[in-house]
Amino acid sequence: MFEPLKPVPRGTRVLLGTIFFVLFFAAWALVTFGGIIDPLFLKDPWYTLSIGWSLFTEFNFIEDVGITVFRVFGGFILAAVVAVPLGVAMGAFKSIEAFFEPFISFARYLPASAFIPLLILWAGVGEAQKLSVIFIGSVFQVVLMVAMIVGGTRRELVEAAYTLGADASGIVKRVMLPGAAPQIAETLRLVLGWSWTYVIVAELVGASSGIGYMIMDSQRLLDTGMMIFGIFTIGVIGLASDFMFKWVNQKLYP
Repeated sequence: MFEPLKPVPRGTRVLLGTIFFVLFFAAWALVTFGGIIDPLFLKDPWYTLSIGWSLFTEFNFIEDVGITVFRVFGGFILAAVVAVPLGVAMGAFKSIEAFFEPFISFARYLPASAFIPLLILWAGVGEAQKLSVIFIGSVFQVVLMVAMIVGGTRRELVEAAYTLGADASGIVKRVMLPGAAPQIAETLRLVLGWSWTYVIVAELVGASSGIGYMIMDSQRLLDTGMMIFGIFTIGVIGLASDFMFKWVNQKLYP
């Protein structure tokens, strides 16, 4: 069972993952119902579940969830549309990489949250500002990761394509892209997870809707149960989108 890199059967993986969640919630119940932690600082699981039910049935929380999902996927898609072609070009052609790489390497270290005051000044507090935060937080990372994947194409495949008469564009389309596509898809799946972090940052400032806004509103009410439910909601949606992305990747690249 503990042999390095030995595959684990699907049923065992599901069982082990389920056991962890059971232990997590059991520990949470123990420290809250047992009075180890003051309810002011951490509400119990039952209260958190009941307040979550109230959010959906009485306060139209589903609308906040929908708005946040739109922002995440909107910003992520914009970043992917820009980053993937640029990353492919940088990975394939070293002159393009030499032109863009210094700036992109510099920009990827700039925290997206630091741009929020400027983005509010430039775009206001509407959807453009929030989409821009997610775009800035994602685009530079994707560019460099895609460039590295495409640039790692085996040299002998490129030379074989040249021998068979392919030109530069043919090598990119028929050798580099097909070989890199599965890894690019996995990179996008990982970056989608990062986008959830950026959307909450965007919704903490100048927002009147969304899951992040609800969490901040709960903080003002000192309702830790509501805050935890909002965080769990993000986790559940993120996990569902991750499984969906993984399933699509497996279908496209079996």
